[in-house]
Amino acid sequence: MLARARHFLLILLLAAAAPASAQTLERQVTHFPEKLEIGISTDEISITSDFRGADLTIFGAIDGFDANLLAQGKYNIIVTLEGPKDNATVRKKERVFGIWVNTQSMTFELVPEAYSLSSTRDIATIAPPRDIANMGIGVDHMRLVPLGFFGDGSNLGEFRNAFRRIREQNGVYQRDPGGVQFISSSLFKASVRLPANVPNGVHIVRAYLFRDGLFVAAKALPLRVIKTGLEQAITRAAHEQPVIYGLFAVTLAVITGWGASLLFRKD
Repeated sequence: MLARARHFLLILLLAAAAPASAQTLERQVTHFPEKLEIGISTDEISITSDFRGADLTIFGAIDGFDANLLAQGKYNIIVTLEGPKDNATVRKKERVFGIWVNTQSMTFELVPEAYSLSSTRDIATIAPPRDIANMGIGVDHMRLVPLGFFGDGSNLGEFRNAFRRIREQNGVYQRDPGGVQFISSSLFKASVRLPANVPNGVHIVRAYLFRDGLFVAAKALPLRVIKTGLEQAITRAAHEQPVIYGLFAVTLAVITGWGASLLFRKD
């Protein structure tokens, strides 16, 4: 009786945590009785000049679960945080006459600027790899389509692998198998890391529910990442008044260099 009361209370808390101004995106397979509810610890992250990253906590509950399947560990959760999308260029450097220069490049169309994934276990063991790939879940299954690509495609895999490797080395693409944990019978929580260089804009939190290897339901909520104070003013000036911003940056560099030369001048 106490467990049922706790479950009902968390469902109410999750409903209150969801942003009232944003529509919740849902995907539900009708022939499964289970439903997925999620909520996030905050719907907005403010980036200041001393921002060093943040941890986002996602809470969730499985409603209408099968107690026997739950006891056998047949339910699995995958949670992703996907950043705004933009074109991304990968360049290949080669040594030419002793100098490293860019010799080839490839631009991928509308890829997430940031991507974090947490799951109850390795996603390769949650569902068949083909199903995971078709749903585009995970860094390895991310849709990477070259923009204006011409050629035989022989180096496409090389550039895709390089793109994933660079993003993970920079910390903007992350994966954490085991980052989702059940805290009671059907209640779970996930922790997703936002790096210090997290991009500005609307990010999407998505949770996927699987039952014994089969996809059951998904739910999504928006998360706004905004710059405040001086960071916001600089970003706005760079985008809205690029000429003035460029002139100011050059002038500031000249003044700084001139001041440094006076300060450290040897008599």
